[in-house]
Amino acid sequence: MSELLLLIGAAGLCAAAFLFVRNRRLAARLKRAEMLFDLSTEMHASLYKPELLNAVSDAARKLIFAEEAAVGLAEVTERDSRGAGSGDVVSVPMTARGRKLGVLQASSKSGGAPFSEADRELLAKFAEPLALALDNARLYEALEESVNELQLATAQKERLESELQIAGSIQLSFLPTIMPSANEPFDVCALLRSAKEVGGDFYNFFKIDEDHLFFTLGDVSDKGIPAALFMAMTLSLIKGKMNAELSPGELLGKVNDELCTDNAQLFATIVCGVLKISTGEVALSDGGHCTPYVVKADGEVLPVKLPKGIPLGSFPEFRYKDQTIVLAKGDRIVLYTDGITEAENAVQEQYSANRLQSFLSQTSGYSSAEIIDALLMDVFMFADGAPQSDDIAVLCLMRR
Repeated sequence: MSELLLLIGAAGLCAAAFLFVRNRRLAARLKRAEMLFDLSTEMHASLYKPELLNAVSDAARKLIFAEEAAVGLAEVTERDSRGAGSGDVVSVPMTARGRKLGVLQASSKSGGAPFSEADRELLAKFAEPLALALDNARLYEALEESVNELQLATAQKERLESELQIAGSIQLSFLPTIMPSANEPFDVCALLRSAKEVGGDFYNFFKIDEDHLFFTLGDVSDKGIPAALFMAMTLSLIKGKMNAELSPGELLGKVNDELCTDNAQLFATIVCGVLKISTGEVALSDGGHCTPYVVKADGEVLPVKLPKGIPLGSFPEFRYKDQTIVLAKGDRIVLYTDGITEAENAVQEQYSANRLQSFLSQTSGYSSAEIIDALLMDVFMFADGAPQSDDIAVLCLMRR
């Protein structure tokens, strides 16, 4: 009986010991699980890769008592993808969203003991949220870089738009802004509509003296700021050199020589003329520009066939020729750039010179400003919403 009691007591002690050990193991596993959860939460609390990498060593010490741990962000090998361990070193692959990010490696376990399979498994479990956190950090870095690039591009765009607005204002300052008085024996009006913020079309008119009115209209061979600069230089030369002693052809010769000297790599087509106010005589000279039209008081439209010259800036020492016509009272001369005749609609049909002549034949009794407004409306209605692809300039001069 006593032996039986001893056996029962021994069995009870063994069972108690077993339960104690099992409970300790369960407690240890629970503690590690809680630690793994806390560390995983910490990993996802940061979106910056340096912070994540700095936290890896501390996490490895807590999880598997490793002295050191490091992340290798590189393409992993087939061996790395399975994980490995050699006692004093253990490594596991890191994969997130189907991408292999690299390897998490720990070394030198505290106390000199080798790493166990349980250590490797625990490190592998930690590598999963770490890899996801690192991939999130990569995506966040890419997002920040994109946002910075967008902000930089936006700032550059705003600065460029501001510069273009300033350039447009400067360009307009070269053009006459006040039309002649209604008491003058002539009616002149002009308009410029650039396809971009700044362009290369230009016009000008001014009285040389009480009996002579100078007028001109032209088109630079480029668009944007380079064309605007060339246009400004051309108008400055015209204004600076024109006087009562020069014919339009002589003026173009002088301006052409100056532009060729500057070697600007651009050129400008142009028509310019001088109206003798008292008689209606108009001296005209051409620099490779569109054919002007005279609209008679009765609506008849006549093309003005001028001796063709070369565009300004093409090559020096060219002699431009003059031709004289006479405007009767009520007659007007119309100058324009190819932005009018070459305006296209959605099916790429051009407005054309024929449409322009037909339109002008219907403008009897219109003032110069009314002709220009109606012409632009006619061109835009023809285009029917197609974008303006070229600069437009128009000048109309009528003898009262």
